[in-house]
Amino acid sequence: MITAYCSDCKPLELADLSTIAQLPDNAIWIDMVEPSREEEKNIERLLGLEVPTREDMKDIEPSSRLYVEEGSVFLTASLLWKADTSLPILTDVAFILTGHRLVTIRYARPKSFALFIAALQRIPRERRTGVALLTKLLETIVDRTAEVLEQTVSSIDILSVHVFGDRVKKIRRPSNYLEEKLKDIAGYHRTVSKVRDSLSSLSRVLTFLQAIPAMQQDREAKELCRNVSRDVQSLSEHASFVAGNVTFLLDASLGLINIEQNAIIKIFSIASVVFLPPTLVASVYGMNFEFMPELHFAYGYPASLLLMVVSAVVPFLFFRWKGWL
Repeated sequence: MITAYCSDCKPLELADLSTIAQLPDNAIWIDMVEPSREEEKNIERLLGLEVPTREDMKDIEPSSRLYVEEGSVFLTASLLWKADTSLPILTDVAFILTGHRLVTIRYARPKSFALFIAALQRIPRERRTGVALLTKLLETIVDRTAEVLEQTVSSIDILSVHVFGDRVKKIRRPSNYLEEKLKDIAGYHRTVSKVRDSLSSLSRVLTFLQAIPAMQQDREAKELCRNVSRDVQSLSEHASFVAGNVTFLLDASLGLINIEQNAIIKIFSIASVVFLPPTLVASVYGMNFEFMPELHFAYGYPASLLLMVVSAVVPFLFFRWKGWL
């Protein structure tokens, strides 16, 4: 689907490009969402340039993602997608500045684009140019990334309370409680990792964008681009700090699991030691030798029971005295 946004911010869906001789002069933003190869060829004919394909956008080399060709600027960034789900991913989006127009090519629907379209009317009419729209769009993308990171931090704080427990409320937790929390930690680690990768990609795009002539000529867009670049840098540092917290939470969870397992093993070890002397007594008097004087003792049975109890209680009291229980 291809949608053109005019200078009056009204969307114009371009259904059949083959019948269009040229794009409207007031079309300042061409948004291509999952375009077919035929639609790409029609856009190339109308714009007079070659747009990158989906395979081209996957190339990780900077020279293939950031370049200028015949006066048009081509930028490709990896944006966070499906951040509200348990499996966030990165999607490649191409930005093209050609003349006074902005062209975007995407094969996903990041929430930042919907937010930008909703706020398009608030941009002053004289600021509705390709460079200004691109800078505003990148600002919206960075703001959305910051929102995702903030939500992740809040969720990690709640998870930290669940892992370490509430000091006021002593609630008995299921045996596999921490094992289940490891899955949540892995999910947050994936989100933070994708945020860092996206911010790194946006940082390269913004650095390249500041050097192009069209940006140098637009003072307001250049200043906004600098501010967004600084925001990306601060978010990257914050994302690294959050990643460190996630790693600490993972290590702490694994340590608590080991402590619980060691406590269970300790209980079994102490139980085996406590019941070893009574077992020895029972084994001695369970032997079937003919000459065993204690077998003819009138109080032999209660005496053996008493001896077994004492032999079990003494090690138990010793372990309590040593603080092992």
